[in-house]
Amino acid sequence: MRECDPRIVLGLHRSRYERRILTSALELGVDAIDTSFNYLGFSAHTALATAGRGLLPRFKISTKVGFFPTAGRAEHSLDPDRLREAMEQSNRDLGRAPDLVFLHNPERSLTGSFPAAQDRLGTACAAVERAAAEGLCGGWGISSWDARPLPSLVDGTTPRPDVVMVRAGLTAGIDVLEASEALAAGWDLGIAQLWGMSPFGGRATDPLWDKVDPRVFIQDPDEGLSAVQAAFRTAYQLPRVGRTAVGTDNPSHLRELIAALRYEANADTLLTYRRLLRERTARQSV
Repeated sequence: MRECDPRIVLGLHRSRYERRILTSALELGVDAIDTSFNYLGFSAHTALATAGRGLLPRFKISTKVGFFPTAGRAEHSLDPDRLREAMEQSNRDLGRAPDLVFLHNPERSLTGSFPAAQDRLGTACAAVERAAAEGLCGGWGISSWDARPLPSLVDGTTPRPDVVMVRAGLTAGIDVLEASEALAAGWDLGIAQLWGMSPFGGRATDPLWDKVDPRVFIQDPDEGLSAVQAAFRTAYQLPRVGRTAVGTDNPSHLRELIAALRYEANADTLLTYRRLLRERTARQSV
């Protein structure tokens, strides 16, 4: 068994929740998993508890609340009572308190005027923070697919999360990247407190990774480095994050991603890339 590497979180968004990937993750040194109250048709926690019977105490578990079942579909809400109920049910379904609970995509319910949106965000954050203080989870955070609306809503009165998780990698636009960095800066979060997710913008098997060569962003790449590995390693710099949540049901793929972490990103190439993204966005807005 390898020594645990805190830089990778096994994401379970599209997972089949099989015991095999959990045992393989532990053998490969990955002891953190990320799921959500609404994954797998709102049955992810019970599926994880079943597949991981006897294993879950060995994992650090993060989950999310914010989506709720209604009339055969999912709806988003920042209602404090519903968030609390989801956290309580998560504890029951997992058979333990998760180590971290994210407020899931709060931007989905932050439309409308500035004062009202800011108040909704602050109230929801306070509800999750209070639940954490009462032992329903070890800590709390915000997980945002599109952080652009959030930085302007954060001020000194907004509860400060332990962790923020944001979209990362080469498929994220410059506006999303910079909003994520601004959000982390607004809360004075360090690199270890900013996590990335969806480093491939979907699946690593997407034909996109056969058409582009992310190895240009890697310092001193060798013939053993694949395009998928390079894209994954680069995602840690777009934006700069301490951990990345990535999903797979294939132990070989997970092993490949772990191996990618021995490479270093090329800081100069990434600066040029970000400048070009910014210039293209500016031209498109004219």
